[in-house]
Amino acid sequence: MSEEKKTVISVNHVSKDYGQGRGNFDVTFRIKQGETLGIVGENGAGKTTLIRQIMGFIKSDTGNINIYNYDAYKDSASTKRYMGYIPGEINFPDVRSGDEFLHDYGRALGMKDEDFAYANEIISRMQLDIRAYPKRMSKGMKQKTSIVAAMMLKAPIIIMDEPSIGLDPLMREELLKLILEQKERGATMLMSSNTIEELERVCDRVAYMSQGKILDIADVHEIQSRMVRDFKIEFKEAKDYQSFIKNRKDILRLQPQYHQATIRIDKKEIPHLFDQLEKYDLKFISEVKYNLTTYFNERRKSLNKEEK
Repeated sequence: MSEEKKTVISVNHVSKDYGQGRGNFDVTFRIKQGETLGIVGENGAGKTTLIRQIMGFIKSDTGNINIYNYDAYKDSASTKRYMGYIPGEINFPDVRSGDEFLHDYGRALGMKDEDFAYANEIISRMQLDIRAYPKRMSKGMKQKTSIVAAMMLKAPIIIMDEPSIGLDPLMREELLKLILEQKERGATMLMSSNTIEELERVCDRVAYMSQGKILDIADVHEIQSRMVRDFKIEFKEAKDYQSFIKNRKDILRLQPQYHQATIRIDKKEIPHLFDQLEKYDLKFISEVKYNLTTYFNERRKSLNKEEK
């Protein structure tokens, strides 16, 4: 039996109330060593506030956050030695170039000249011009510089607040490759995003946050390897449609105007389904892709029903 991995980041009943429903409320989760946790939610859900609490920039009203054996707020000077950070709002010091910023930042955290070889590799891959004056950089250039600063440290923990904002599709793809490489070397990561597809590609688990609360945490592997499949079937004739749906308990959705039925069946029942359908005249049958978006949409509907 494999040894249980230790908890690196522990968020315990944390709240930060700015009033009028803004902030976050009673947030609890753990991130284990080598795990990547994503956080998705609408703008204003509380993602950035939570990340800033973990970084020690904001003191929580209640609860506590521990990073290794340190208090995230009280011991923030110590925790930052273990962390790479991509902020949501980037403000550089007044230095002459991106190159100067990266070297000053790296040396302050103990990097030696020979350690900058990896930084140069990331700079090349992100197509970053480090000669530019940071305060006049475009949003995309600032984002790339911040990515280099966070990744070049090879820190055991990397915290990312919407790291792909401002990047074009090619650079976004390169960023995701970099994140997977950090994951491969064993980094523990937290990443927020408004793009759930990004999180699905790089995260082990994804938390859904809304109105300051964590509503659910999904296991990405379980969703990708689930034992059921969804199929959408359209029949050419109304009589076939009516015959097929009669007494079925696996129906997700019916669209009688199109003679369409969407069903969810166990994987091992798929051959039986196709045998059943041979006697009907079909217009089409297609598997409905099930992903994190589908899962969270279903959970949201379920939670809304529970509240009513």
